[in-house]
Amino acid sequence: MCLLRFSVVALLAWSFLGSWTITRAENSRYSKVTVENTVPRRDVDGNVIDAHDGCLQFFEGRYYLYGTAYGKTAGFTINSRYRVYSSADLEHWRFEGELLKEQPDGVYYRPYVAYNAKTRKYVLWYNWYPKLWDGKVGVAVSDTPVGPFTIVNTSVQLTQAKDLPGDGSLFVDQDNTAYFIYTAISQDHAIHVEKLSEDFLGSSGKVSAVMGRNCEAPALFRRGAAYYALFDQTCCFCREGSGARVWTASNPLGPCREIGNINRDATGKPIIPAQQTYVATLETPDGLYTWPQKKDPATLRRDAYNKAPLNELGEPLN
Repeated sequence: MCLLRFSVVALLAWSFLGSWTITRAENSRYSKVTVENTVPRRDVDGNVIDAHDGCLQFFEGRYYLYGTAYGKTAGFTINSRYRVYSSADLEHWRFEGELLKEQPDGVYYRPYVAYNAKTRKYVLWYNWYPKLWDGKVGVAVSDTPVGPFTIVNTSVQLTQAKDLPGDGSLFVDQDNTAYFIYTAISQDHAIHVEKLSEDFLGSSGKVSAVMGRNCEAPALFRRGAAYYALFDQTCCFCREGSGARVWTASNPLGPCREIGNINRDATGKPIIPAQQTYVATLETPDGLYTWPQKKDPATLRRDAYNKAPLNELGEPLN
């Protein structure tokens, strides 16, 4: 695993139309990469990259984009599949295949992959519904970042499992401790952060207090000594999108406090019509955090990006 250090913050969103430029690391040197969002991005075989509501990771010198394949659907359908693409430079993407083998029938969304340095396994956490709204969280493992991943548990017993886990995402801290931030559907979509077991395959039983209700699309990340969580009201593929409340704490399990909303204007209207799904980290000379969001698939099924520095809120970032 490559451990990276960062010094400034920017955020990445799926729905902003335009282009922006980042500086990527390449063999200890840096070069400019422009991400163009006005046209669909394609892989090296010329096919549209079909990977949504997942994460961007960097393993062993290569970038990996994990997501749900929507195909020609609205995205929230039976038998959707997880895919992974890889790239050495963030420009040329190669389709590596589907992630899960022997996948039970159901609605699948939000795949997240992390590397466990102790077990030396790549671990996939994902949301799925055997039947719509029968929320469950599954976990699978692989020896490689591209899989195939073997399912270990189709119904992880999180502390809030009886209340039907919904939207979730995975975060691994610098000490190799993993956390899962997620909604509990039967608790009015309450947001919890839960510490995982050392092997990343289950819960440690330690969980935060409720951070908000009637919320979804949570993401958790660290900046210096502070932890940040992003989420806002339920929307689920709505055209208008949702906000991005920012919560911060000195411990992933809290206590935490809300410091603002980076995706609503002065009238309360969402600035970008989307919802976040993950906060990734990219190595640059200055450091960069990126914020993927999921766009309403009825209008545009493509990944797009926006940068919105958290310190515009006036909150110091260590």
